[in-house]
Amino acid sequence: MMTHRITASLLALSVGLAAGTAAGAQSLDYWVFSDFAQGDALALQQEFIAEFTASHPGVTVNIIGKGDDDLTAGQIAGAASGNLPDVFMNVVGVGAQLADVGVLANIHDKWMAMPEEFRAQFNEDAIKNCSPRPEEMYCIPYTGYGSLLFRNLTVLEEAGIDTSKPPTDWAEWLAQMKTVKDAGKFAIPDQALVFNSIAEMYAVSGDVSTWGIDWEAKKTRIDPAVMTKVLEKFVEMKPLSSGTSRNDQATKDLFVTDQLAFHSIGPWVNPTYAEAAENSGLKYDFVLLPGDTADKHGGIKNFEIVGVAPGENFDVAWEFAAYITEKEQMARWAKLLSRYNSNDAAMAEPEVAALPLVAKSVEAVAATMDVSPPYLIQPVPACYSSIVVDYVSATADGDFTPAEGAEEMIAELNDCVAG
Repeated sequence: MMTHRITASLLALSVGLAAGTAAGAQSLDYWVFSDFAQGDALALQQEFIAEFTASHPGVTVNIIGKGDDDLTAGQIAGAASGNLPDVFMNVVGVGAQLADVGVLANIHDKWMAMPEEFRAQFNEDAIKNCSPRPEEMYCIPYTGYGSLLFRNLTVLEEAGIDTSKPPTDWAEWLAQMKTVKDAGKFAIPDQALVFNSIAEMYAVSGDVSTWGIDWEAKKTRIDPAVMTKVLEKFVEMKPLSSGTSRNDQATKDLFVTDQLAFHSIGPWVNPTYAEAAENSGLKYDFVLLPGDTADKHGGIKNFEIVGVAPGENFDVAWEFAAYITEKEQMARWAKLLSRYNSNDAAMAEPEVAALPLVAKSVEAVAATMDVSPPYLIQPVPACYSSIVVDYVSATADGDFTPAEGAEEMIAELNDCVAG
């Protein structure tokens, strides 16, 4: 099989490059998301490590789980102290910050030296996200997601809604939300409370060409006409919402107890809902978010990355990063977690592609909008997301008309970026 040939060639390449390793032991610190350092996920990561170190005499890899905030804080602190992890995970959205302080090595030359069969495995958009300028590449695409609309079928059916097919566009989706509210249940979490849920709704009407930051012009890309249209949606949704955010435990509790019809979020909530389906009879499914027209979808996509630090272990750290992100490992990872990752070749493997959550996630990534583009150009100022949330929330509460909210928001965003 091509997969095994590529993996074997990568290990052979690694053995050749690390020929001097046995003479002097090397220890790599490998920081991963905390969820990946426990249970079955940890066991599979340890398999990857064992396979790699078997071909690298004298190399040890120490896997360390970190929460999202601790990953970033620890990597930045490590840059200041000179004590960086050698290989690590993070989200692409903080990539510019990490590159600025020297956490992420430029791996462009290493990447280009890899076989074409390896480089061609990865999602093209995810590669672009890691490559902000010619001759620069700061990460290997890893996991990721596209927004899914989880539907509580019991709530919808009790409201008299046909669940045999998802809503085709925003107008039909809004009508269903109003029907659910009239039936005495909550339609949707308050989408105005979190930047990512606001981005999901912006994509219902807009697209990536009018989202994010224009760094050359030092202003937001947000289009006032699109944002006005989006803010009208938030006004319409406000009386239909649960008052909880998409990330709250209370939102999941409402969904599993048949009090909430829709939950727009990434696939990580599926294990909770699958367990509720098995143990308490929850009836649910997941579909793509509808857009303003039948040929358009809302929602966002986001990617996690694997980075390599500069330093004396750079060569062998790169080899390890390349190994864990290669098709065969990523296919095994996807089958274990039933989750999308950015290795397109792995996603196309029959056993992976047959997984319903993976299949729908592949569709979602193709249909959705980047959450905060462009990446790895400059760090997004902290004021940016808070301004968006503040004006969306205030407009939904009636403090501004949608047109006023859009105008004021964009003016403040431009000041934020220029500053």
